[in-house]
Amino acid sequence: MISLHGRTVLITGGSKGIGRGIATAMAAAGARVVVNYGRDQLAADNVVEALGGEAVAIRADVSKAADVRRLFAEAGPVDVLVNNAAAFSFQPIEDVTEREFRRQYDTNVLGPLLAIQEFLKQAPETGGGIINVTTAGVSTNSPGGALYTSTKAALTTLTRIAAKEFGARGIRVNAIAPGATDTEGARGLGALDAPGLAARIPLGRVGRPEDIAPVAVFLASDDACWITGEVVHASGGFR
Repeated sequence: MISLHGRTVLITGGSKGIGRGIATAMAAAGARVVVNYGRDQLAADNVVEALGGEAVAIRADVSKAADVRRLFAEAGPVDVLVNNAAAFSFQPIEDVTEREFRRQYDTNVLGPLLAIQEFLKQAPETGGGIINVTTAGVSTNSPGGALYTSTKAALTTLTRIAAKEFGARGIRVNAIAPGATDTEGARGLGALDAPGLAARIPLGRVGRPEDIAPVAVFLASDDACWITGEVVHASGGFR
């Protein structure tokens, strides 16, 4: 069994969905977990209560540099950063508004960049890990996903370049690309309602947060010590 005892893992957007699943799995592996959330304090508090131990919840808007600096200051030394917080919606290209463009790019691209910059300032001398949550949509290129998928394509590129820039410091940078996953956000947008969705997934069903979380634990662990710059598709084969 993978052990993350003695390590602190900070998960942005850790109060719901995939983030909550990752937080749960990291804590089960022995990590001290910092759950970042944007608005829903009750959800974050519920996650922290369920995790027990030294888990804490910290509110911060990852698209704001001052908030991200405060987040890391309150979290204490972080060994592993999981950039999971995301804003998303789906619409034809002609319906993309400037406001929605800025909302998604500020959260999905600027947010991880700011978090990575703060992580570097306090990264362990022995290295550390960064895990970015992207989307299998960068391979499926589904109509209606141009805005959201393009933000995750940018994050995918950031992952690969950061892995090369930080490798000499012992910092590994990888990404997880989930496919259609049953989360509150996906259900709320009707993203799982497409006819025949499950039939298009080779493993025959949509994903669950607990399908994604073990991949994050592995990438955070010493078992993945020789892996960096990779994008792991946790999508049931949907690519």
